[in-house]
Amino acid sequence: MIADLSPSDRSKYACALHASKLVKSGMKVGLGTGSTAYWLVYHLAERVRNEDLKFFGVPTSNNTRDQAQAEGIKVISMDDAGRLDLTIDGADEFDQSMNLIKGGGGAHLQEKIVAFGSDQMVVIADESKKVKKLGKFPLPVEVLKFGSASTKIKIEELIVAQNYQDFNIQKRMKDGKSFITDEGNLIFDLELNEIKDPRRLCRDLNIIPGVVENGLFIDVCSAVILGYSDGTTDISWKKDVVL
Repeated sequence: MIADLSPSDRSKYACALHASKLVKSGMKVGLGTGSTAYWLVYHLAERVRNEDLKFFGVPTSNNTRDQAQAEGIKVISMDDAGRLDLTIDGADEFDQSMNLIKGGGGAHLQEKIVAFGSDQMVVIADESKKVKKLGKFPLPVEVLKFGSASTKIKIEELIVAQNYQDFNIQKRMKDGKSFITDEGNLIFDLELNEIKDPRRLCRDLNIIPGVVENGLFIDVCSAVILGYSDGTTDISWKKDVVL
């Protein structure tokens, strides 16, 4: 099957296959959202059918939930799960410290809750997602609809105060309408080019009233599995982290 895929999809297929083998029976596993996570659910479902793998999946979006249920994976809520053994998810960018930008699919709120509620988080990605500095990919910020214009002004003031000059803030749109998250919120995408201090920006954005969550994932990723178009993979673990 992998030979019939595009080079990009072969990379995603390969790293998702590698990650799926980390799941053991009895685990509670966070299931990410996006094109790479799609292949993760696909591979896990194959193991459920062919290897009698028994685990509980906690999806991070309605799309992932629908796919997992259709594939026969046992799905439970984060509230029912409590604490997870492992979350596997994609990323829009990751740096050398394994800090991430996520939210290109608009699911970073649930993704962050699930990731920080897990003993380990493993990111699956192709090598194009590896960067020296975060920020080339626009940073998603989920905001309440109520007062969103005021919230945008406060975000702009924060960005200026942190000495960003060439930046742009765009409300995310889909099919000519405001993009609405699974929680019924809006997303502002911050085009910053390079994030100078991800930890500070993450903290200060979330202080603004009206901001629900931003797409910076700091100090939560345990490992990154890179997939390549030839079907090979590499895994890098943070120091002293073992699954």
